[in-house]
Amino acid sequence: MSSVVLDASALLAFLRREPGGDKVLASLNDAVISAVNLSEVLAKAAEIPGGFEAAKLALKGLPSQVAPFDEEQGVIAAGLRPVTRSLGLSLGDRCCLALGLVQESPVMTTDREWVKLQLGIQIHILR
Repeated sequence: MSSVVLDASALLAFLRREPGGDKVLASLNDAVISAVNLSEVLAKAAEIPGGFEAAKLALKGLPSQVAPFDEEQGVIAAGLRPVTRSLGLSLGDRCCLALGLVQESPVMTTDREWVKLQLGIQIHILR
């Protein structure tokens, strides 16, 4: 376990100064986020006038790493579909979990449904 994997919801909690954002802040030096989840964060920010540029600027200064989404993660994310469908997990959610599985790292999210998953990695629910 080399780092903690951030779900888009976790990074958004930090950026928006929401509950749980302090836990993300404490983990940023050892954090990694999938390029897919980074795209989710920026897409959400783009819904607010000026939000896209502000989010890009805020993210640029963070010490966390961005992991490319590769074939191995794609296969794992697809394989997670049957196990996560009943919980309503999105493709982005599964991409985050796939990165956690590949890196054998815990994941951070605000999505409480993830606690029901038994995937062999730790899942930290922020709130």
